[in-house]
Amino acid sequence: MKILLVCSKAFYDKLNYFKKELEKLGHEVFMPNCHDAPETEAKYRGTSAHATWKAGMIKHSEEVIKNMDAVLVLNYDKNGQKNYIGGATFLEIYDTFRLGKKIFFINDLPEGMLKDELIAFNPIVINGDLKLIK
Repeated sequence: MKILLVCSKAFYDKLNYFKKELEKLGHEVFMPNCHDAPETEAKYRGTSAHATWKAGMIKHSEEVIKNMDAVLVLNYDKNGQKNYIGGATFLEIYDTFRLGKKIFFINDLPEGMLKDELIAFNPIVINGDLKLIK
């Protein structure tokens, strides 16, 4: 499968591990926007160019997802929030659903106001077992 890893920038340190392990299982793995330069967005924050930059990243993610079979959401605890997903990750999950692709979560779905929508996307929670990605 062609799999895009999606997550908060806070979890970028986990990306290489998952890429390596998924490749061992025969998958082709793609990294999220700016994975190799997570500080990029900080250059735009507080400027009028930030919204334009962010919109471009969201559109780019949708184009990448079109060419994938699935996304794997790396949702870990962040700032006291269990199994955190942020706004951009939610949009990537939504695009994946809308495009009819598979959605895998590494951990249980987070509690919160978007849980009903996440459930509606029919994700597969693998609880860390990468062999469940098929």
